[in-house]
Amino acid sequence: MCSSDLDIPNINSLVVELEHYRRQSELLATLNGLHARLAGAVDLPAMLEAFSVWLTPFIGHELMAYQNPERERTHMICSSHGPERRRVIEIAKDAFGQLDVCADSCCWSKDEFYIHNWHLANFQGSGIILVLKKGKAISKYQEQLLTKGLEIIAEPLQRAQEYEDLYQQASCDALTGLANRRVFDEHITTIMAQAKRHGNPVSLACLDLDKFKQINDTHGHAVGDMVLQKIADVMKSMIRDCDVLARTGGDEFVLILPDTGIKDATILAGRLCQAVDQLDLPAAGSSKLGISIGLVEWQREFTKEQWTQYADAALYQAKAEGRSRVHCWQAKG
Repeated sequence: MCSSDLDIPNINSLVVELEHYRRQSELLATLNGLHARLAGAVDLPAMLEAFSVWLTPFIGHELMAYQNPERERTHMICSSHGPERRRVIEIAKDAFGQLDVCADSCCWSKDEFYIHNWHLANFQGSGIILVLKKGKAISKYQEQLLTKGLEIIAEPLQRAQEYEDLYQQASCDALTGLANRRVFDEHITTIMAQAKRHGNPVSLACLDLDKFKQINDTHGHAVGDMVLQKIADVMKSMIRDCDVLARTGGDEFVLILPDTGIKDATILAGRLCQAVDQLDLPAAGSSKLGISIGLVEWQREFTKEQWTQYADAALYQAKAEGRSRVHCWQAKG
């Protein structure tokens, strides 16, 4: 018997071992790519998008979504467009509605989509990751890869939610739930830059309650707080998601209206005045609570300070003209 014949089992074993190490190296390189993408993501939506982008070359998918019912967080990353995008998102919403947070991970199909979900409690996290894939289900190898990815992303997602909670506390007015001055200052700079770049109109409103001090003096601050909450709720219900409404003082508010010229801003301001006038609120003696609004449409030559000063001047004029009304700033001369 030749000595080379005795070496064949050892060679085969070595080939298998080398193939195993090659696959492990490929997997580690792939997972390192996820670590690199997550390094630049600081909030939960950015992390979810980074995870989706990393996964796409290995597992093509139409949607990746995350939901945490306890924290009331839902984020979706969808690659579809138009009517198909709306359909995919509706399927994801229905899927989340059928899931038990304590249930095991599973896969099922709807129409031409396969829906896979993983519960992050299995990865020392919280919430549910859901993936919609068109055509066919995820393979065993793909599931293994995704599971490894979930082990990596579960903890960062947990930290991102805690960060969101802290940011929410730091950026919201505790009484009304509106944005605070810090958020207003951040948004106004960005919105001005976008308006300058694209040439779209944008208007700014300063709002101040009329006779509010008399309500505090007559009925007490608890009633005054209730009035502010009701007025904030009314205003929130009348504006768009892209608008920025912030409480900047006791009974003072500001409102940024992107893609809105002075004409449309005036119409909205008038409706806000009317809505406040119709509220069933405690009277301030013989006076009735109202709201005065000063409006300015942004001009390219305005600085942030000028724009806010002009809106404040327009508000002052609205009050001087009789209160509970709207005044639009106009350049002199």
